[in-house]
Amino acid sequence: MKMSEVNSVYFIGIGGIGMSALARFFHAEGKKISGYDRTETSITRDLVALGMAITYVDSVDTIPSDIDLAIYTPAIPKDHKGLNYFRNKGIPLLKRSQVLGLISENMRTIAVAGTHGKTSTSSLVAHFLRDSGVDCTAFLGGLSNNLGGNFIHGTSDWVVIEADEFDRSFLTLSPEIAVITCIDPDHLDIYGDEKTFIDGFIDFINKIKPNGHLVIHEDAFQILEDMGAFNDLIKKDFTVHVYGEIKANILIKNIHNLADGMGFDYANGLESTSFELTYYGRHNVLNAVAAITVAKILGISDEKLIPAAKKFKGIWRRFDVLIRNKHHVYIDDYAHHPTEINALINSVKSMFPGPKVRGIFQPHLYSRTRDFIQEFAESLQSLDEIILLEIYPARELPIEGITSQAILDLIINENKSLKTKSEVIDWVKIVGDGVILTIGAGDIDSLRNPIVEQLNARLS
Repeated sequence: MKMSEVNSVYFIGIGGIGMSALARFFHAEGKKISGYDRTETSITRDLVALGMAITYVDSVDTIPSDIDLAIYTPAIPKDHKGLNYFRNKGIPLLKRSQVLGLISENMRTIAVAGTHGKTSTSSLVAHFLRDSGVDCTAFLGGLSNNLGGNFIHGTSDWVVIEADEFDRSFLTLSPEIAVITCIDPDHLDIYGDEKTFIDGFIDFINKIKPNGHLVIHEDAFQILEDMGAFNDLIKKDFTVHVYGEIKANILIKNIHNLADGMGFDYANGLESTSFELTYYGRHNVLNAVAAITVAKILGISDEKLIPAAKKFKGIWRRFDVLIRNKHHVYIDDYAHHPTEINALINSVKSMFPGPKVRGIFQPHLYSRTRDFIQEFAESLQSLDEIILLEIYPARELPIEGITSQAILDLIINENKSLKTKSEVIDWVKIVGDGVILTIGAGDIDSLRNPIVEQLNARLS
């Protein structure tokens, strides 16, 4: 289908972070946009303010009669009335990933993949390019504080796309430059086992266009090398750039905490450049190095990248420092995989080695909890106090025996509890000095403002 022939687009699940970015793209292209979502959110309200018509009722009566293309997210249930309406009518119906694939075919694509870090890295890539004069388009999986949202419409032929491994979505893309931040197993409800998951990333690498580039973290490179993947991939016509701290041709040295961020040296061969970031977390240094490498591939100089790094303001819910005073530090983070939780806690303890670190975690998905229940327990038990909320189900039905209590039982730390959100707020009113973390990808972000209000109230 030719996008130039599309005039009216309907989105099923328009309030999702990825879907809303795509809706903004078509809106910027002059298309008429309407759609459905289950609940009203700040994202849908922003879309309505742009002139998009959104309904929160699953009824075919609310669907306009002039739709040329319908786009849906895999999270939509198969019995959704709107979904089946378009199927029965024969109106073109595509997954979000398929539409991104069509966009990717016709633009010079930088696709950022990885179990963790892809939102921050893709946002950094877009920031470095735009700050250096490359007016790229960007589709992000989070809200960039620099770009003012999850989408930016550029005028150049470059597009930055967060390449999601869920549902094998990233295999629709045709990248000129591909980035892989890590290959920690996840979404095993989709892939079945670890090997099949890794094979998905090999397939993604095979999508790189001739004369393209692969930017990959050393741990992910080692996983693929151990599998023998590069025996075949090395024959492909693209350049591999491995970044990391040990076995890499792009070495990260001298990572250190600053008063208002992080510092590090970027070393490529005999050349070494010092960078400073005004946001926190050792893992975010890795993301920045991947993004700097992409920018250098495009020929952007250190003279432009060094000041751009200092201007990056981070991503909503990615190591968000919301309170920092003499009594409390409050950080909110999207971490929802054991590896991400470990990285978060290690970064926090490195930054704040003295005070107690307490964490509130909301598990995301029954299947992920089942697959990594022991790893979740081990990653959380290094906290000084652990509070669990009930599992956020998202698209899933309960699995027998898979509960937050089951995680709690495995945690080797006596200072642990299971609470409701209202009980968490009561706890914040009396908790001692130290660092508080809210962790998870569900609706735990609804605690952000109440926690900030309570902590600020304690200072007055």
